[in-house]
Amino acid sequence: MQGIKNFFNKDECEKYYKLGKTLGQGSFATVKLSTCKADNTRWAVKIIKKSSLAPEDEEALKTEVDILERLDHVNIVKLKEVFDCPGNFYMVMEVCSGGELFDRIVEKEHYTEAEARDCLLSVVDGIRYCHAENIAHRDLKPENLLYDSDSPDATIKLADFGLAKLLDEDSMMHTACGTPGYVAPEILEGRAYGIEVDMWSIGVIAYILLCGFPPFYDDNNAALFRQIKSGRYDYPSPFWDEVSDQAKDLIDHLLVLDPKKRFTAQDVLNHPWVAKTESYHNTHLPRFRDAMKEYNARRKFRAGIMTLQVLRMLQSSDESKTPT
Repeated sequence: MQGIKNFFNKDECEKYYKLGKTLGQGSFATVKLSTCKADNTRWAVKIIKKSSLAPEDEEALKTEVDILERLDHVNIVKLKEVFDCPGNFYMVMEVCSGGELFDRIVEKEHYTEAEARDCLLSVVDGIRYCHAENIAHRDLKPENLLYDSDSPDATIKLADFGLAKLLDEDSMMHTACGTPGYVAPEILEGRAYGIEVDMWSIGVIAYILLCGFPPFYDDNNAALFRQIKSGRYDYPSPFWDEVSDQAKDLIDHLLVLDPKKRFTAQDVLNHPWVAKTESYHNTHLPRFRDAMKEYNARRKFRAGIMTLQVLRMLQSSDESKTPT
């Protein structure tokens, strides 16, 4: 009888999934590796404490679920189902156990334009699909580009649609969002913007994939934003000496201040550097690995500092609510 009682006391999700080890944890959510009891398939279950969500967080979560339920593409993390229980909200997601894109490629002893091209192709095709569905991701960055497994031929997946937006026809967005270094200039300038912001982010990612560091960088965000709004960048020697002119031409069509003149996802897929197999694709990029290791370490250090600052802020907020 005790077993039956415990079964019915469980949240609905736990009746169908066996929750295992924790894959990640944040202020409001925990992600656990889980097994579907019906067919033994593995899934990542995101458990969100509803009591921790402010009204705007609830609305953002609803938007994220609505968007993910619309999407079905090989390069986008799949949402299988959700469970809305009294205390928790569960999202059953595809497992991406292969780690972040940048972490994976920095380990390569031999890295070529062909590999950079293949990585970019996966990201762009996922975004092309999103844009065809009138969905803007709005937060394309390394942390949101994941491999689905440790296999050498693993698939790159776009993840984290928490800032994504479903647009009505001809509608524009106004909310300031994104990640420093990857955010489009029109967002920084407070202008109305559209899906073109994702293509600017892809331009930044393409640049990094070819040299190991970003086109715009400064530890001071104000200075970084001035760089982005100016749209000025270059291809410094010797890091770009082995990179083809066609690769640079593609980037020059993405890091464009005027969104209307910026390449679309389909334009990228049609560009010769992406669409055609050329001998330069096999050129080894000898300086990439060291540059990428340095940038990756710096990026993760900054992310760790920001996480610590948020945790301290939340902690002091909780302490201020405690009766004295």
